[in-house]
Amino acid sequence: MKLTKTAVLAATLALSCATVSLHATPANALTVMEWLNGKKKQKSEPLPGVTTGLALPGAEVKQEAKPLPRVTGPRYYTYKADALRRVAVDKLADPVVTSSISADIAPAGDAGVRAAFSTINVRATPDAAKAVETFYGTQKKFVWIDGTGINDKAKTAIAVLADAAAVGLDPWDYAVKIPAESFDSADMNARYSELAAFEVGLSAAVAAYVQDAVRGRIDPNKISGYHDFKRKDVNLVAALKNVAMSSNVKGYLESRSPASADFRALKAELAKLKAETSGEDRVVIAEGTVLKPGQSNPELANIVKGVVKHGSDALKTDHSLTIANYKDTQDYTPELVALVEAFQKENGLKPDGVVGKASIRKLVGGDSVADKVAKLEVALEQARWLPVDLGARHVFINQPAFQVYYYEDGAEKFSMRTVVGSKSNQTYFFEDKVQTVEVNPYWGVPQSIIINEMLPKLRNDPSYLDRMGYEVAVGGRAVASSSVNWYGSTAGVSVRQPPSGDNALGELKILFPNSHAIYMHDTPSKSFFKKDMRALSHGCVRLAEPRKMAAAVLGVSEEDVGKEIAGGKNKALNVKADIPIYIAYFTAWPNKDGVVEYFDDVYDRDGYMRKAFAATQKARQGES
Repeated sequence: MKLTKTAVLAATLALSCATVSLHATPANALTVMEWLNGKKKQKSEPLPGVTTGLALPGAEVKQEAKPLPRVTGPRYYTYKADALRRVAVDKLADPVVTSSISADIAPAGDAGVRAAFSTINVRATPDAAKAVETFYGTQKKFVWIDGTGINDKAKTAIAVLADAAAVGLDPWDYAVKIPAESFDSADMNARYSELAAFEVGLSAAVAAYVQDAVRGRIDPNKISGYHDFKRKDVNLVAALKNVAMSSNVKGYLESRSPASADFRALKAELAKLKAETSGEDRVVIAEGTVLKPGQSNPELANIVKGVVKHGSDALKTDHSLTIANYKDTQDYTPELVALVEAFQKENGLKPDGVVGKASIRKLVGGDSVADKVAKLEVALEQARWLPVDLGARHVFINQPAFQVYYYEDGAEKFSMRTVVGSKSNQTYFFEDKVQTVEVNPYWGVPQSIIINEMLPKLRNDPSYLDRMGYEVAVGGRAVASSSVNWYGSTAGVSVRQPPSGDNALGELKILFPNSHAIYMHDTPSKSFFKKDMRALSHGCVRLAEPRKMAAAVLGVSEEDVGKEIAGGKNKALNVKADIPIYIAYFTAWPNKDGVVEYFDDVYDRDGYMRKAFAATQKARQGES
């Protein structure tokens, strides 16, 4: 099929939106209806960045040669964890407070309590320290001490904190020095000081644990500019009061972690892997191996071993003759190609018989146990960033899986392949709400694409966009591309592509308005969905079956969506239901059957998370 010039341009621009914008008038400053109806009034004044019009269209305008500008995306940060601070317990030695709790460590009396508190030097995270100070300002009794020793409630809490790794947390973050059971009865002041430090220290550890269990140790917004989350508020004073009153401390503390089925599946998978031995019989295939039908390769024996070890029983039954007759030869015969194609299809890969990176990852069983554990720890942390309830009806995009999932009544109704941002144009990690489906959309070209990709062509050929059928405006006024001074600022210049069969957004887009200009959309470049690695766009999410998703969020049939598209007019259809959407990033995540699947870390975000874990551990151990 012969491609039009517009199609060639659209393909060159990767047929998507960009993840970057300037602090200037955006490409879609006017709404579609305002543009069409001319409702936006513009002042009659010279247009910035546009030639006077005295030169004839297409006439050469000599400009001083300057380096081409560039727009860069968000960056990743060096993670800085909150430093510990001393819990200010001096006020807790006040006679009014101590008189109400002195009986707990009788026979010391008020003097003994004041002396004990005056020697405490407990350090905690800022929020935990503040909560402990507030809590003991009104608390009438010690929580963790009975007489001259620690109580059963304290022992239960210590056991839960020590098992923090089971839910992806670090037990060392909540370690408390436990008073010895035996002590010198001749030096009771020393014993009281030891008990007081333990009382405050354990309360600080419990407060930190509750906060971490609810919202995570890591502040996602300190990871990179691609992370965009409002952190959860956790009432730690209320948590300490609940612990003080609770007869089931273990149940209360364990209930602070997410209770979702997804979190439980991740937790169970972590426990299972930690119980496995490291001496497993792994399939090893040489790095860089690529095998195509008809070739020979010494790694073929390991490839067949991988199929046998990780293929389903049904697959091995269907190809039992091929497997039985294989004698470790290096020739990749048609029978072996069919075996590999079946394995690829079973694992959601393109069944072309070509053994490359994606196929090898499945053949060796994915990550090692250690790698899987690391991915699970990151996933458990990131799961805490999400709402407690994702919503009975919601959309979930998992970027490393290159998939989008649609849920109704809490169950997955369907999923489809997606294309997400490339490593240089990454898709953000955030949540929003679906609001609009736009059929026959205009594509408002982002400033980053105008500057990074169009500008070099426009400086050589100012009429380039006119010929390609794009619409150009300056300050909201339509102008010819050839009349714009492309050596000046593009801040007030907007470019858009009208609806057409070649439009970069295809026949519809699904909007959830956000500051990152990210949305889901159709694309004329369907071949990308056949690839296994689909981080190929400028940041937006392309859908393999856009009509299906549009119908689902609108609550209509695909036929209804098709009729709207067939009308040929640009039209915005409001989504009436409350549908959250999560543009997420998990390299380990359970499927609809609760089986955890593992994916490549396409943006190396897990690496940055592990650096954040290390920085947090260092800060909480009091290291500078």
